[in-house]
Amino acid sequence: MLLFRVGLCAVTPTPEHSHAGSSDRASSDDVELAAHLAREPLRFGRLCLEKVWGGRALEDVLGIELEGDGPIGETWELVDRTDHQSVVRGGPLAGTTLGELVARAPRALLGNAPTARNGRFPLLVKFLDASAPLSVQVHPDDAGAAAQGHGSEAKTEAWYFLRDGGEVWCGFEPGVDRAAFETALAAGHASKPLARHPVRGGDALTVLGGTVHAIGAGVTLLEVQQNSDTTYRLDDWGRLGLDGKPRDLHLAQGLEVTRFGVPAPRTSSPARPRPGARTPATQLLASTEHFELEAIDLASSPPALTLDTGGRFQIYVVVAGPNRDHSGIVVARESEPAGSGVRLALGESVLVPAALGRHRIERLPGPDGSSAPDPVRLVRLACPAR
Repeated sequence: MLLFRVGLCAVTPTPEHSHAGSSDRASSDDVELAAHLAREPLRFGRLCLEKVWGGRALEDVLGIELEGDGPIGETWELVDRTDHQSVVRGGPLAGTTLGELVARAPRALLGNAPTARNGRFPLLVKFLDASAPLSVQVHPDDAGAAAQGHGSEAKTEAWYFLRDGGEVWCGFEPGVDRAAFETALAAGHASKPLARHPVRGGDALTVLGGTVHAIGAGVTLLEVQQNSDTTYRLDDWGRLGLDGKPRDLHLAQGLEVTRFGVPAPRTSSPARPRPGARTPATQLLASTEHFELEAIDLASSPPALTLDTGGRFQIYVVVAGPNRDHSGIVVARESEPAGSGVRLALGESVLVPAALGRHRIERLPGPDGSSAPDPVRLVRLACPAR
């Protein structure tokens, strides 16, 4: 198996492969494509999105190389949308879009995991840099999206915080009802009724559809979400967009899909990676009906961990060490020779197709032949089986 790495992110979107617009699976997989998916994990090029609240912090926090000099708010690591497509980098499937893989070989790629309601890949994975606060906003849950119609899509998401500092607002303080929130919105105090969560690197927070939230300045995070781009903006701090005009608010729709009378979510605080740990450790970060997140801390010895897809695709994202100047991570089918496969460094991700089955995550030695002493953490993402 060849060893390959991803390059710079692309700022311009990539045209997609057409979909039938249905969640029904194809009658059979493309045999040749399915065979490739059973042999090796997939790397994709990332897409960079400029946002009025974005910055360049991902270059420092993760070592991600960002093109241009604009305010990059998000890098989309895995996406299958009409206007944005992840494209395979390296290997025999180079140039193939994620949408094409789902359309032509859904069983080999997804296994028992469901597609999104529109027949696309079920998740969207991104890094986010909030150099300024994001708007106070809400995404609908399934019931809210159905009630809104007009292409509204449900969106539950989860955040994994990459470093200490800043705060997020998520859910309401006890006793806040719709009338109280509307009063706060009218007075320009949208964040006051919201529950505040100080940010600690390594913590995670699940944001169910219908939960009002905002991300404060200085926060960088990994986000996994349902494949949706429906956002109802409730307050934008009075600022102007990149075009110099105020951004639209969606008060009526947002209030209709907001869930009042439910407790604010609690932060999940797993133990931090331990330098010099001799055994791998896994910790559950989030579990919803749409996806699950798990932290995997790789041990310095033994250097490899063998896992199984269990009939569902798996995504691994490196969120703590190693940097590009020391040892890396390699993900490969179990039967491949040691050291071969798809190499990952901090801030990089890989998609393991369901058909690949048993696979190995291995720490490579550094230039001097020694293993990096720094802790290595990956976040594993997957969907529950149908």
